[in-house]
Amino acid sequence: MNNDAKFEIFNQLYNAKFGLEPTQIVKLPPSGSYREYYRLGHGTNTAIAAYNEDVKENEAFIYLTKHFYSLGLPVPELYGENLSKHSYLLEDLSDEMLLSFLEEHNYECNISPEIMGVYKAALEQLPRFQVTGTKHLDYSVCYPRHAFDRQSMMWDLNYFKYYFLKLAKVPFNEQLLEDDFQTFTDFLLSADCNYFLYRDFQTRNIMLKNGNPYFIDYQGGRKGALHYDIGSILFEAKTNLPADAREELLEHYIVSLQKYVDISRDKFLEHYYGYVYIRMMQAMGAYGFRGLYEKKPLFLQSIPLVLNHLEWLVNNVKLPVELPELTKVWNTLVQSDYLRNMAKAHFSLIVNINSFSYKRGIPVDESSNGGGFVFDCRAMNNPGKLELYKNLTGKDPEVISFLDAEPETVLFLNDIYSLIDRNVNKYLERGFTQLMVNFGCTGGQHRSVYAAEKLRQHLLAKFPEKNVILALRHREQEMNR
Repeated sequence: MNNDAKFEIFNQLYNAKFGLEPTQIVKLPPSGSYREYYRLGHGTNTAIAAYNEDVKENEAFIYLTKHFYSLGLPVPELYGENLSKHSYLLEDLSDEMLLSFLEEHNYECNISPEIMGVYKAALEQLPRFQVTGTKHLDYSVCYPRHAFDRQSMMWDLNYFKYYFLKLAKVPFNEQLLEDDFQTFTDFLLSADCNYFLYRDFQTRNIMLKNGNPYFIDYQGGRKGALHYDIGSILFEAKTNLPADAREELLEHYIVSLQKYVDISRDKFLEHYYGYVYIRMMQAMGAYGFRGLYEKKPLFLQSIPLVLNHLEWLVNNVKLPVELPELTKVWNTLVQSDYLRNMAKAHFSLIVNINSFSYKRGIPVDESSNGGGFVFDCRAMNNPGKLELYKNLTGKDPEVISFLDAEPETVLFLNDIYSLIDRNVNKYLERGFTQLMVNFGCTGGQHRSVYAAEKLRQHLLAKFPEKNVILALRHREQEMNR
């Protein structure tokens, strides 16, 4: 479906809710799925529109949203839906994810009491979904499976085998590994599996609105055990929480859970680390497919982090079930210098530099990371007002000479160079893979194009090493071709 047709559907849903036509439609950064999200607004009335051609997934999400909202759980309100056109409209929960909150508070250097407080607030809500959320829940709507059952588990384990182990050339005996998969699955299914399993409980799917946690992306949820979701967030590779923080948060979760379920700490821990392992293997399957196969740096970057978690498990956890071949594989992985250095070998920082017109909005961050810089060039003298330069762009020598001669231009660019240089150095140091820098002006033709070109030239000279890649785009020039 083309954008005009999508926007017409969004307009209808928005008008039905607010009695207004949206004055702004902005595409949001892409997620790891094929779903598309847009923010619609008219004054203070904002909403999130979603477009997704997976009909069954839409049905599952809409059903679960209505169900959880009716129980008073913190999810977005569903404003409207048009399933025949693959679209629905949701409450706008802001842009702040738990993950972005962690990054803003420098979590990699210090897990502060403030960070622990936000984590704990989110974990206090998790049992409400897992236990309270099961009330009159129709699991037959869940997608792609009604439960995290044997078939679901075998999908994840084979995903790990074929997309991580084989692509990483890790040796194993296939029959013995399959035998261990069956034994491991039997063990996991011996837990009480009659709760709601969120399936993708991670910091990207927890939004903070007015400081309170709200939850999204539960469309893959299904019936399952309590242990999976808490293991998912505490052993999330991206955040790489230290062991002491994980233990404190786990204890907080168990205390919160005991308000809803009569279960002892020891009983819970019998199966907990088994579910941590299977979640971790599912994640490694994704990193293998997206990183080892598709060569995407962001996923390669996660491999050493997940191996750190795996190493902690191997050294500190004894499962109450014998898995000789699987244990051998885990030990091989944590001892692999090849895998631990892979992210460095493939690592590059991509600096996306864009020029744009404010009339068409700020460019979308296609990396899904969010953030970056936006510089307003409209304080610079506009050569486009002069007939001599009207049909030229910021790439033409005449326009460049005009702007180079302006003292304020030099000061403006020097401040930007200083700021971007510091951030490039820090991103390289921390292993980040994406940085976005946008330059906007009225028409996206002269000043913003000039500034974007100047930054590219500066960075080429400043960072000649091959692990800094510069991607320059003049959006309005592309549109006018």
